Amino acid sequence: MAYATMTEEFLHYVWRYRLFDMVDLKTAEGEDLQVIKTGDYNTHAGADFFNAKIMIGNTLWAGNVEIHLQTNDWNKHRHQHDGAYNNVILHVVHDAGMEVQTQSNRAVPLLELKGKIKRKIWDNYEEMLANNDWIPCQKQLHAVDAATLDSWLEKMVFERLERKTYDLLQGLNQNRNNWEETFYVNLAKNFGYKINSLPFELLAKSVSNLILAKHKDKPLQLEALLFGQAGMLNKDFKDDYYLKLRSEYEFLKHKYSLQPIDENMWKFMRLRPIGFPTIRISQFADLIHHSSHLFSKILVAEHVKDLEKLFDAHTSDYWQEHYTFDKPSIKQEKRIGKDFIHNIIINTIVPFLYVYGKKLNIKKQTDKALELMKQLPKENNSILDKWSEIGIDAKDSFQSQALLELKNEYCFRKKCLTCAVGNKILSRDE
Repeated sequence: MAYATMTEEFLHYVWRYRLFDMVDLKTAEGEDLQVIKTGDYNTHAGADFFNAKIMIGNTLWAGNVEIHLQTNDWNKHRHQHDGAYNNVILHVVHDAGMEVQTQSNRAVPLLELKGKIKRKIWDNYEEMLANNDWIPCQKQLHAVDAATLDSWLEKMVFERLERKTYDLLQGLNQNRNNWEETFYVNLAKNFGYKINSLPFELLAKSVSNLILAKHKDKPLQLEALLFGQAGMLNKDFKDDYYLKLRSEYEFLKHKYSLQPIDENMWKFMRLRPIGFPTIRISQFADLIHHSSHLFSKILVAEHVKDLEKLFDAHTSDYWQEHYTFDKPSIKQEKRIGKDFIHNIIINTIVPFLYVYGKKLNIKKQTDKALELMKQLPKENNSILDKWSEIGIDAKDSFQSQALLELKNEYCFRKKCLTCAVGNKILSRDE
C-alpha cells in the first residue's frame, strides 16, 4: 500500500473498527500482542483512544493508544514532553521506526499496521474520496441495509440538536437565564430566514422584549419601535403612515435611549415580496401584539396545530397595500403562512424545547421536541430533492432534518470514516 496516500484519519478508522489482521500480532519489539479493547475514540486534545486494553506477553495493560503515520511523528508533536501522554500503552503507526518514550522516560510499545490492512478496504476508501458524485457513496448506497440507515439518521437528528444547543446556551447565559428574552431573540432571527437572520437578530437585541411588552397593546408603537430600530425610518417620505411611525419612534427612541442598527444590512434582492423584511417585521409586531408569555404557552402546547394557532399573525393594514414604504401595491392580506410557521417550529421551537428539557431535566420537553418533528411534513429544498433523486425520501421533518445534517456535516466534508453508512460500505470485502 502506497504510504504517500495513507492518512492518519484512515488509521484511526482501521484501529477503531479492528479492520486489520489481528492474527499473531506482535509488537515491533517482537512480543506477542492481543487487542482486547481498542478504546474510546477521542476527538479532543490528548491521546487518540482512551481506556484501551491490550495484552503484551503475559501482561495486561490498560490505558491510552496514540496513532501516527510514522513513529517519529510522536516527537514531532512533542508528546515526549507532554505528561498527558504518560498513560499511552501502545503506539500504533503505519510505518515503524525509532523507539519513542513518554515524559516519564518509559518506552512505548509499538505496533506497525503496514501490510496488515486489507487492500479492498483501502480501495473502497480511495474510490469514495475520489468520486465527484453528490455524495461520496452514491453508487454504493443501495447496498446499505435499512436498519443501518435508519439508526444513523436518528443519530443525525440528535447531533443536529446538540450542535444547536451550544449557541442557545450561550445566548441564555448572556441573558442571565431569561428564557423568554432568549427565545424572543432567536425567534426574531428565524423570521429573517438565512438571508436576513443577522439583521433580525441584531434588531431583537437592540430593543428588548421587555420594552416591546410595555407597548404590546399599541400596534402603531410596536411597529414604530421595530421599524425604527431596523434603521428604516430615516427617509424623507411623505407617506402619512410612515410619518406617524417616525414621530412615534423619535419619542420612544429618546425615552429608552435606543440606537438603531444599520439599514443597509437588510436584503431585499432575490426575495419574493411576501418575504421582504418590511413584511416580516410587521408580522413580527403583530405576533408580539397578540401574544402574552409566548414561550410559556409553547411549553404547554401538545401538538403542531396548537403552535400554528399561536403563530397565526398578519401585517398591519398599511402593509396589506404595500411591500415597501411609500410605494402602494395591490391590496393583499399577508398572513404568516403554514410553511413559515413550520419553519419556525423546526428551527426555533424544537431546539428550544430540547435545550430547555435537557438543562432543567424535564424529559417531557425533550420528547416533545422530537415528537413535533415527526408531526411535521418534510421540508422542501434542493438538498432533500437530491436525496429523493438517489432514492432516499424523508417521510417527515424528523427524517428531513437528519438528511440535511448528514449531507452538510458528513457527505459534504467527506467524513465517510466516521459515518455508519460510509463505514458499512468501506468495510465490504467482496
